Amino acid sequence: MAQGQEQDQGTGTAPPPVDILLAATVARRFYLGQQSKVEIGNALGISRFKVARLLDAAVAHRIVRIDISVPAQMDTVLSRRMRERFALRHAVVVDLARDGARAEAAPVLPWLAEAGARLVTELARAGDVIGLACGPVTDALTSAVDRLPACEVVQLAGTAAPDPFGEEAVAPVRRLAAAADGRAFTLHTPLVLPNALTASILARQPSIADTLQRFARVTRAVVPIGGWEAGSALYDASTPHERAVYRSLGARAEICGLVLDEDGRTVPTDMNDRMICVDADTLRAVPEVIGVTGGPGTRTALAAALRSGCLTGVVTDAETAAQVLHSGEPRPRGGTPRPEARPPAR
Repeated sequence: MAQGQEQDQGTGTAPPPVDILLAATVARRFYLGQQSKVEIGNALGISRFKVARLLDAAVAHRIVRIDISVPAQMDTVLSRRMRERFALRHAVVVDLARDGARAEAAPVLPWLAEAGARLVTELARAGDVIGLACGPVTDALTSAVDRLPACEVVQLAGTAAPDPFGEEAVAPVRRLAAAADGRAFTLHTPLVLPNALTASILARQPSIADTLQRFARVTRAVVPIGGWEAGSALYDASTPHERAVYRSLGARAEICGLVLDEDGRTVPTDMNDRMICVDADTLRAVPEVIGVTGGPGTRTALAAALRSGCLTGVVTDAETAAQVLHSGEPRPRGGTPRPEARPPAR
């Protein structure tokens, strides 16, 4: 079916044909550029009435998709306590319990994604290089970002997606780069390769090598925090034998291919030579690293990540934050302390 003849999902009838490019141009100027219909009409040489019709057509043809959501509420007390307890620059704790119906009906991820998107939008500055690890968390988060200052976006690790070479696997990176009108540097590669030779050959491919070279330039990063369990990128990419071995060695969390024990120490694995991802020292040198996790069973993973020295900020839910805060006095970080990082780009 031609793009202009796509069936309207709401009525079952096809909307009238429209100049897709012109409708997209008008919509971008109106919704993102904050231009009036008169200003758009004058700039494009059309009447304001035609501008209005094109805006309606942009919605009908799904060039523009309108999503109305209730903002997640932040628990300011828990946010402050998390910052102070773990020496964080930023902590956003989403409180779903203030709305009992919402807490029961909605999963945690959309609210964490919205809160994370707002934090990224507040922190981003023109000239930043934003590092991003792909996965369900960052897919939802980047979908909630409307606009960023001009910056580049760099993928920090291969993906555990079913088709790591497809465009869907790197969609969060491209989406965030589009919001910033910047370049996207992707890694079309699985997180874990069959052997070290394959990883080495892929790492030398021009497009992948170009991305790897930009790791050291990252000024801000957003990374999901996974537990050592199903749903975590590296866990899902491991064999059952590897999962059991690393659990016996203390694996409790994973960030960008880094396996952590409960004290935040990096657990050595024989997968290191088979992965294409940022290393621990490079990640700790990034001026701003925001970890995102939440929901049932994530306390151990979050606590390990907080002790690793990798994070400067966190986005989580109130129940998980309370569990971490009430789990006793924080033990010394097991990870290497963060270096005196260069200040974020301004």
